[in-house]
Amino acid sequence: MQYTNTQSYFYDGFNGAFHTHNEVAKLLGQPTHHRNLPPVKVVQQHSPVIVPSHYYEGHWTLTLEDGRQHHGYFDHYHIHLPAGLPLGYHELAAAETTCRIIIAPAKAYQPQALKQHKKLWGASVQLYTLRSEQNWGIGDFSDLQQFLTHLAENGGDFVGLNPIHALFPANADNASPYSPSSRLWQNIIYIDVNAVEAFQQSEQAQQWFHHAETQATLARLRAADEVDYSAVMALKLQGLRLAYAQFKQQDQHDFEQFMAEKGESLVIQGTFDALHQYLKEQFPEQWGWDFWATEYQDYHNDAVRTFQAKNADLIRFFMWLQFIAEQQLTACYQLTEKLDMPIGFYRDLAVGVANNGAETWADKSLYVLGATIGAPADMLAPQGQNWGLSPMHPGELQQRAYAPFIDLLRANMKHCGALRIDHVLGLARLWWVLNGGVATEGVYIRYPFDDLLNILALESQRHRCLVVAEALGTVPDGMLEALESRGILPYNVFYFEFEGEESKPLLNYTYESMTTLSTHDLPTIKGYWLDHDFRLGEKYAIYPSEEVLRHLKAQRIAHKSAFNRALQAEKYPTCDTAKNFNAEFNAQLQTFVAGTHSALYATQPEDWLNMLDPVNIPGTSGEYPNWRRKLSHTIEEIFQQNTVKTLLASIKQKRDTI
Repeated sequence: MQYTNTQSYFYDGFNGAFHTHNEVAKLLGQPTHHRNLPPVKVVQQHSPVIVPSHYYEGHWTLTLEDGRQHHGYFDHYHIHLPAGLPLGYHELAAAETTCRIIIAPAKAYQPQALKQHKKLWGASVQLYTLRSEQNWGIGDFSDLQQFLTHLAENGGDFVGLNPIHALFPANADNASPYSPSSRLWQNIIYIDVNAVEAFQQSEQAQQWFHHAETQATLARLRAADEVDYSAVMALKLQGLRLAYAQFKQQDQHDFEQFMAEKGESLVIQGTFDALHQYLKEQFPEQWGWDFWATEYQDYHNDAVRTFQAKNADLIRFFMWLQFIAEQQLTACYQLTEKLDMPIGFYRDLAVGVANNGAETWADKSLYVLGATIGAPADMLAPQGQNWGLSPMHPGELQQRAYAPFIDLLRANMKHCGALRIDHVLGLARLWWVLNGGVATEGVYIRYPFDDLLNILALESQRHRCLVVAEALGTVPDGMLEALESRGILPYNVFYFEFEGEESKPLLNYTYESMTTLSTHDLPTIKGYWLDHDFRLGEKYAIYPSEEVLRHLKAQRIAHKSAFNRALQAEKYPTCDTAKNFNAEFNAQLQTFVAGTHSALYATQPEDWLNMLDPVNIPGTSGEYPNWRRKLSHTIEEIFQQNTVKTLLASIKQKRDTI
């Protein structure tokens, strides 16, 4: 009996994509697994647990997570398990096979502050944009600690981070945090080298660090208005190698324990980064494994085993960097607990992984390499989007009893108070674009939403991790209601919230939600009100036609008018034209939206500083310096500014009194 019909996931949401059906069907393939039991059964606690069987009758054994067992007899092709099974992951053995039984809670975790109906606020921060007098040309984990401290002193409850997933150390200019090599590991560029104990103890490292040439390079990288990823990574790796040489002379117990706990996943990441560096040193155009020599293009190849044997210390070095990154990330979260921040900071989970990174390299059967994830045309990107990310195969994911998804959540729910899931729509369906195709001609592929949502709730409770779900775009019917029923907070962008032709009243926002004015994919407040994003869009040719641009401009005028009416009704200043936009209006708008009924409200430091340029323009890659633009001031300077102090005090007062 086939319990997973892979083809059932196929779904065409747009007529214009009919011609891609056959190609996508080939990628999905035919079901090949013949099982006497399904690989997995996911149910909410206190619901009946009935498992179909290919056998008519027989004995079954259920082994609970804690080792206790239940036994029974089944007939009529169905196994009825006992009521009241505990939360967790259990194993059913029957009909000569096994089935993972996952019992999930009714709701995801929410902190006490939400149960008390408090109105929390914080800042959404792109970590790499932070400036300081100490960092090495990019924001790092020590900068995050500094920012958290200052925000808490001003009454803030949390900081939201961009994804900090592992990227490509050997190809550092591939800098998008949403195109990771692996979502299971950290981006080592965020390590504060100065804070590494072995770096401080190494006489050679300190001599190198204080050398005039090194200091001159550091000064140049700090002063630059954009992150020079290649130069920053090269400098950090140089310093970290010196620290590693010192570390090898010290007690290795904690590191050995870390490696034992993380297992092969850590070995894969260390091997990938080491091999990538090794090949890049010989041949410059080695962007990812798809550019490597054939014998190295799969983790399981003999050539990779040979490389591991010959380069064990280099691999160990890259594993040590993950050890250091996790130590520093943990210290950040421990600081938020000392500061009594209700959430501390949230991490951001990217929707997928790059098609040539560590995850796809090591697990090609899980990922569909003939297609990439994107989005159909919408007002944010009229030409559609192709993110170059490989989708997981929904059938393979289910056949593995969702183990890859569980591992992903566990890796990203550690050391934080909340997890923001980028493009949560992907739990229900993903827009697949065939390799070489255009984004407007993709198709939707369905995923087992109910099962994934149940697992998300279970891991959320176990990690005491609030879940925020970004659901912008074409939302499947009933999805927002499903998220709300499970205690998962939808992510509202003020600019997109309307009731008819009017801006949605702030008190009409659902409490269990998060609201923000802008995101990393949108213009800054100043850029929005000055239509700077349209000028950039024209410059970089992201609009498919003049007609689309005219429509977007007309829509912007109508939306601004609606916002002004909402502001005027609450006796806030308005901004009728670009000429009368100023920093005061910017601050007042942020204070106004702080009146949202949502449990969480976030603003961006870019907007505190009245900055113009966005950090990212969807639909561009090399044309615009995406993910590089820094903040205009250092962290210390930001929190010393009276305008910022006044703004944050106004936001806090608003949140405390609504």
